[in-house]
Amino acid sequence: MISALTARLRPGPLPRASQQVLFCWAGALLVVGDAVFWLMFAAVQSHSGLAAMDGTAHSLLVDSRNPAATALFSVVSAVTAPEVLSVAGAAFALAWAVWKRELWRPAVLMGAIVLAVVLTTLIKQLVSRSRPPAADFLLGPDDALSFPSGHTVGVGVITVVLAYLVVSRSGTRTTAVLGFSGALAVTALVGLSRLYLGYHWLTDVVASFGVALAAAAVAMFTDVARHGSARLHQKTSESLPPSSSADADPSTPDAQA
Repeated sequence: MISALTARLRPGPLPRASQQVLFCWAGALLVVGDAVFWLMFAAVQSHSGLAAMDGTAHSLLVDSRNPAATALFSVVSAVTAPEVLSVAGAAFALAWAVWKRELWRPAVLMGAIVLAVVLTTLIKQLVSRSRPPAADFLLGPDDALSFPSGHTVGVGVITVVLAYLVVSRSGTRTTAVLGFSGALAVTALVGLSRLYLGYHWLTDVVASFGVALAAAAVAMFTDVARHGSARLHQKTSESLPPSSSADADPSTPDAQA
């Protein structure tokens, strides 16, 4: 039973992309994500740069509200709440593990979700930024801290990691572009919904993109590194000479001689 569980934890093959390419992409995501986050953090702390546009962007979106957009963004925000995403992500990972009879990729997805929750919670507490005026909230009160957006981070991590786990195994360059573009588009829609509904500043949402990309990059690094170690172990095993029955059985004539 233990050997079967270990086998399911082994990562699947990466036939369409080399480890070097995937490491480069993960590194690029990590660098970009870190840069975006720290730029937004510095802007918020100094009240300069993009942070100087927070009030203007907030007022513009509040003034542009209409019934159709409000209905759409209310649904988007409700289904992408952090608690909803956590439960849905766990259920999806469990279904994936049962259906595909593998544990590694679902485990990578769940690890990314947990990392996103931990990072978001820690950053919120460390930055302690207040939300926009409560009078502008469209879906009721929310006394949680503002920086970064938990909705945006959660959706960004889940969609980017899912896109990676799928296209890295069986995708082409076209499907990779479509998959990651779709992930970023969905994340942008969720971020826009949080701005429109009045719960976040512009810099909160932009910083959330950075956190999501960095967390997704960690998941990618973990997957590629595990795959590399599995491949190295396989090559090492194949290079070892097979043991002969004569060596194993001292009762054979050769062994007795």
